[in-house]
Amino acid sequence: MPGRSTSSSGSTGFISFSGVESALSSLKNFQSCISSGMDTASTVALNLVETQTEVSSEYSMDKAMVEFAMMDRELNHYLKAVQSTIKHVREERPEKIPDLKLLVEKKFLALQNKNSDADFQNNEKFAQFKQQLKELKKQYGLQADREADGTEGVDEDMIVTQSQTNFICPITQLEMKKPVKNKVCGHTYEEEAIVRMIESKHKRKKKACCPKIGCSHTDVRMSDLIQDEALRRAIESHKKKHRQSN
Repeated sequence: MPGRSTSSSGSTGFISFSGVESALSSLKNFQSCISSGMDTASTVALNLVETQTEVSSEYSMDKAMVEFAMMDRELNHYLKAVQSTIKHVREERPEKIPDLKLLVEKKFLALQNKNSDADFQNNEKFAQFKQQLKELKKQYGLQADREADGTEGVDEDMIVTQSQTNFICPITQLEMKKPVKNKVCGHTYEEEAIVRMIESKHKRKKKACCPKIGCSHTDVRMSDLIQDEALRRAIESHKKKHRQSN
């Protein structure tokens, strides 16, 4: 329970929230568990696409990701509600200790009432999962995605050639081994190459421009780079098929 310190003159002292803040720290640690769960579900879903396992199994992973995203949103709302309550009490310094549980519940419900499906697009891991799933299906030429993308009837060789072009890093001009995607412009690069380029530019107090020809993005940052698991898998699959054909 938060405690209050009162001076001998009877003036209001302060409420200690050390216990509450310790509990908040534990809840934040739980967020890392949710994050790990999302990573696992994403990996399994991509494995299912890669092995072309039945759709129902892939759908189960999609549902799991939705559940994780919902838990993450609810936990974030609760953390915000508690932090907002603490800030309010510290600023107001009321004479009587308020019902903190009730205050938190009111703030939490207010946040929950604003929930919408669009929130999931703000969850980086969920949005990344959906995008990589779509891209991997496209790489494998699954019919459903072709129809959705309007590519039905397109020559198979053209699709394969385009995919192979996407395997090449615009910096090294070699096939990528650890591709990373720029969240801002959507282009991919070999991780080691783009990191070296950014570090080199920053040492000279300059911004790193996207090395993809025709791209107008002029400030590539480390924080904008994410692992492109779908592309990495597609490259590995292409290499495996090439070895088997020789």
